[in-house]
Amino acid sequence: MNRSATSSAIGPILQTLLFTVVVPGTVAVIVPRFLIRGFPTPTVGVLPALGVVAIIVGACIYFRCAWEFAVRGLGTPAPIAPTKFLVVSGLHRYVRNPMYLGVALVILGEAALLRALHLAEYAAVMLLIAHLFVVFYEEPTLRRQFGESYEEYRHRVPRWVPRFWQ
Repeated sequence: MNRSATSSAIGPILQTLLFTVVVPGTVAVIVPRFLIRGFPTPTVGVLPALGVVAIIVGACIYFRCAWEFAVRGLGTPAPIAPTKFLVVSGLHRYVRNPMYLGVALVILGEAALLRALHLAEYAAVMLLIAHLFVVFYEEPTLRRQFGESYEEYRHRVPRWVPRFWQ
């Protein structure tokens, strides 16, 4: 990436960081803390260890995609500051909504780490809400904004279950 492309992404990067703190930060950190009433001591064992791995992988998925939105799309995940270009690179080559999946993986990781079934239930509710948002707002908006290029992408890449082969 050249210097002018990087400098034109500075605004979207900062906006994406702010959005990340406010929205995914609330969904994946604040609400789970409320649901489990604070910061309980994590348990020890295989399930909590898998939870830590899930949290790390989920966060990496989210931040990788957020970077793509800011640098390649020159926008943010926030509906009030959308990307200027359709992002079909990075993890978006395999699944259309990897950021939601990353956030859900963080919550499921917290559920495993703390052995908190109600956090797993919360992750399911979060994904249901995300699905409704995607179907009734995001997809129609992307169709209007990007037209045929989005339609082609939509037919090629699955909404929720990643396809790692073409």
